Amino acid sequence: MRTAYLETLYELASKDKNVYAVISDNGAIVYDKYRQDLPEQFINAGISEANMVAMAAGMAERGKIPFAYTIGAFLAYRAYEFILNDVCMMNKNVKLVGIGEGCSYSLLGASHHTIFDFAALRPLPNLTILSPASPMEVKKCVKAAYEINGPVYIRLGTNREPEVYEGDYGFEVGKGVELKSGSDVTLISTGSIVYDVLYAAKELEKQGVSTRVVNIHTITPIDEEIIIKACRETNAILTVEEHSIIGGLGSAVAELISENNLNVRFGRIGLNDFVHGYGKHDELKAANGIGVRDIVDAVMRVGY
Repeated sequence: MRTAYLETLYELASKDKNVYAVISDNGAIVYDKYRQDLPEQFINAGISEANMVAMAAGMAERGKIPFAYTIGAFLAYRAYEFILNDVCMMNKNVKLVGIGEGCSYSLLGASHHTIFDFAALRPLPNLTILSPASPMEVKKCVKAAYEINGPVYIRLGTNREPEVYEGDYGFEVGKGVELKSGSDVTLISTGSIVYDVLYAAKELEKQGVSTRVVNIHTITPIDEEIIIKACRETNAILTVEEHSIIGGLGSAVAELISENNLNVRFGRIGLNDFVHGYGKHDELKAANGIGVRDIVDAVMRVGY
């Protein structure tokens, strides 16, 4: 995902001198080509995430389009007041890019896990929240963010996430994508864990469970239509996210089901605590209750 982001940002900045890469002293090496070819459109704000966001808001005031990039946990939490007041309240054209979704920085410990960002950022007015599932979708999200005249938060994995799309597809902000059809249960997910959800769906099909998979790449504004349709056409809904069980995608879907008085079996799985342990990304997901086996078991608990 990181490579897809950098390639797309480079493409945009090469065509538009108002596009800037702004970083907080992290990942400077991966920007080598960008810095070499576009040095005037690159700013390293140092290890000062709040100042970086404030700087980006000032740049937007002067007509620039800053893409402010750092580890998601440091961006969504440490710089929260500046995102709220300088970017969202003022409705500035700032693109906030958080790297390391969920527990993808699996060896760096709890301080680097971005598992509460949706809960923190979903309430903020004016903010579009994008959560791509794959490298191809990252490119589409970055280009879409560029076209939006206002605040955007893009949640990225780290790198080498698998592709979930077999070919090109129509991407639209605020519109989810049905990746697999099914009539018994719908799995609604977001981010790179969508790949695990598709794998779980294959396992469920082997057990005779007709499984629909919906990718919600836009958390705010969320696609109400595709979710309501799934609730009416399948017997059960299970949300799956690499985020706290509180305040994220599952909460958004639960709110929608409640507000529309939809009669459907509903369950959600996500992280119930801080992420515990160290290891490879897949190992950490399995150890914290959001592995493929956990998804299959959760469907059985909800019923269909």
